[in-house]
This record gives sequence, structure tokens and C-alpha cells, in this order.
Amino acid sequence: MNSGLAPSTNGSAEVYAVRLLKRRRLDGGTFEFTLSRPDGFSFRAGQRIRFEHPTGERDYSLVNGPAATELQVCVRIVQDGHFTPRLARAAIHSRFDISGPHGYFIFQPAARPAVFVATGTGIAPFIAMARSGVRGFRLLHGTRTADGLYYQAELRAAAAGYVACLSGAAAAAAAPPDAFAGRVTAYLAAHLAPGAYDFYLCGRSEMIRDVTLLVDRRFPASLVYSEIFF
Repeated sequence: MNSGLAPSTNGSAEVYAVRLLKRRRLDGGTFEFTLSRPDGFSFRAGQRIRFEHPTGERDYSLVNGPAATELQVCVRIVQDGHFTPRLARAAIHSRFDISGPHGYFIFQPAARPAVFVATGTGIAPFIAMARSGVRGFRLLHGTRTADGLYYQAELRAAAAGYVACLSGAAAAAAAPPDAFAGRVTAYLAAHLAPGAYDFYLCGRSEMIRDVTLLVDRRFPASLVYSEIFF
């Protein structure tokens, strides 16, 4: 889709001008933002775009598949942050500069079963993979409460198994009937059968560290791909 804006350059990286088209609230502090897609911008599911702005750079994984005519990102608003409050308040049709695609967190087909593990908005690259046609994976999404289970219905339809891992003390009130009460590490330790897997981990660094250590102990013939989300 043509944004109507020409790309500019910033050093060696090409910077594209995009417009904010839509804003959809996913929960109290998380939004899905839809942006125009510049001519010539291509990417693979799981890759990121980088917002370029005067106070620094911010990377967000795209949640749409590569064939989509628009770009979408899932963003948790940090109230005292330098950039996300501006994005949350921006008027529709506001201009932003992005570069990309960035990153190598993409699906690698293999004979080993794929296990996707996300916490919070780390679910973003996995919905992009599902929207690009990836199927048959097992997915664990760790959040404190059921409100944070973004894109649940769509992911359940694409996955061979979907497990909501709810760690909040009061999470059970609105939890799906098949939810697991606890962290993703606890579920993997107790319920994932021995074997060799391809683990894709996206979320906080603590989760990635803990799951990687668990994989080393319990699933040593497995591969781990990871990307940290803040």
C-alpha cells in the first residue's frame, strides 16, 4: 500500500515515512497500531520495524503477515516512557518515521516440533507467523491475567496446542477453562514430554533465561531461538 510519502535516508539506513491509520485497545495499557505500508517495504514474519524519533529508537515486531497491505504493531504503553505516550496520544494520520525490517527471529521449518513461548506483548511475532501460514506449533502465552491473552482465538485456530499460563494471584476469575495457573517454565517442566524441539522464545529476558536453562536440563537435543521484549 502506498503511504503517499517518499522514503528519506538517515545515515546508511533507509527511513520510511508512514501514517497512523488506526488505534485499537487490546487491554488497559496495550494497543494495536495500524500504519500505512510504504511502497517497496518487504519483511518476513517475526521481523521488527524501528521507530526513529528525536528521543531515540524503539523496535516493535510486526503482527501482520507479509502479504498485508498495512503494518501493525502491538505496543504496551509505558506511562513515563519517552515514546509510547506520544504514540498513544497521536492523532490519526500523524506521521512517523520507521526503518526496517530488522531482526532474524523468523520461523525455520524443521522435523522437530516447534514450541512457541511468549510473555506479554512478546506474542507479536507469533501472531505474524500464524498469519503468514505457519501451523502445527504448540504455543504457551504467559501473562498475569486473562486480559493479556492477545489474539487468543486466532492463535488457537493455528496451533496444534495453545496454553494460557496465568501467573497472577487473581487470574482464575476470567481464565479460559484450560488455562494453567503458573508461569510458562512451570508448565514446560511439568507437562512437556521429553524429546527434541525447536523452542522460539519471545518476552522478558528473565523468561528467556529461565526457559533456556530448563531446555538445557530437560530437552538437551533441542534448539532455542530467542528475542527479548521489554
